[in-house]
Amino acid sequence: MYKSLCKPLAAMCAAAALLGAAPAAGAGYPERPVTWVVPFPPGGAMDNIARTLGEAMGRQLGTSFVVENRAGAGGNIGAAVVARAKPDGYTILIVANGMAVNPALYPSLNYDPQADFAPISLLAVVPNVLVTNPQRTGATSVADVIAKARAKPGAYTYASAGVGTSIHLAGELFVSMADIDMLHVPYKGSGPAVSDLLGGQVDYMFDSITSAKPHIQSGKLTALAVTTAKRSAALPDVPTVAEAGLPGYELTPWFAAFAPAGTPPEIVAKLNAAMRQALADPKVKDTLNAIGAEPIGGSPEELQAYLAKETEQGRKLVEERNIKLQ
Repeated sequence: MYKSLCKPLAAMCAAAALLGAAPAAGAGYPERPVTWVVPFPPGGAMDNIARTLGEAMGRQLGTSFVVENRAGAGGNIGAAVVARAKPDGYTILIVANGMAVNPALYPSLNYDPQADFAPISLLAVVPNVLVTNPQRTGATSVADVIAKARAKPGAYTYASAGVGTSIHLAGELFVSMADIDMLHVPYKGSGPAVSDLLGGQVDYMFDSITSAKPHIQSGKLTALAVTTAKRSAALPDVPTVAEAGLPGYELTPWFAAFAPAGTPPEIVAKLNAAMRQALADPKVKDTLNAIGAEPIGGSPEELQAYLAKETEQGRKLVEERNIKLQ
C-alpha cells in the first residue's frame, strides 16, 4: 500500500514544485498593446481623458494604449464589449456616471455594472456648468433662473446630451430641488444641444465645462453656476449651484476605469499604479486642467464602494423624477 501511494504523492509534489516556480500572474504584463475602450464618440471629455492618460501610462509600462471608440446606447455597447473581453488586462474601459444610472434606465442590460467588471481607479471629475444664452433669457444668476421659471411654469427649456447623461440628471436634480417646472429637451450628444443653445432654440443647459468653456470665454454663453460641491479651477469665479441659491445641490460628473471581472489582482494593481502616477504627472494635470478635468485617483476598493453609492443615488433620482428613455 505504501508503494501504491508513492507515485501519486510524487506526482503531486512535482506539480506543486512547478506551480511554485511559475511566474506570478501578470509578472510580465504588459507584453503587447492595451485596448482602452471609450464607449462614446471621439472628442469629448471621456475620450480626451483616456488618450491623455493612455499616453502617460504607455511610457511607464513600455507599451501603447490604443483608444477604441465603441459608441452607442448610452455607453452600453462599449461596456458590454469589455464585459465579455478576456480578463487578461489587455482590454479596459473608461466610464462616466452612466455606469451607475444605466441599470435604472435600461431594464434589460446585457451586463452587470458591479458583477461583470473589476474596478481599477477613479480618474477625474469634470464639473457641469449651468449656462444660458444671455440674449434669449437675460438670466444672470441661479436666482434669476428659479424666479423666471416660477413666474412662467413650463415656459423655459433646458437641453441635454441625452436621457440619463450627467447633463440631463443635473437638470432633473435642479428642477426637483428648486420645485420649478421646466421642459427637458434631449439631444443626441452635447454638440447639437450646444448648437441650439447658441442659436436660441433652448434656454439653459448643464453642459460639461469641456465643451462650454470656449463659448463662455467668447461671451456667447453666460456661466451661472457649477454643479459640483466646490468651485471648479477651470472657472474659479463661477459659484456652485449650492452657493448661488440652492443649498444642498450637488451633482458630480465622474470618470473611472474598469477591467473585465476576473482580471488578476496583480494586473489590476499595475494598472492602478500606472493610472495614479499618470494623474500626478504635471504635464497630464495641465492637459486635464485645460479641458476642466480635475484628477482624483484612488484604489480599486474605493471605486467599488463609490460605484455602489452612485448606483443607489442614481436609482432614486430616476424613480423620483420618473425618468424614462424616449
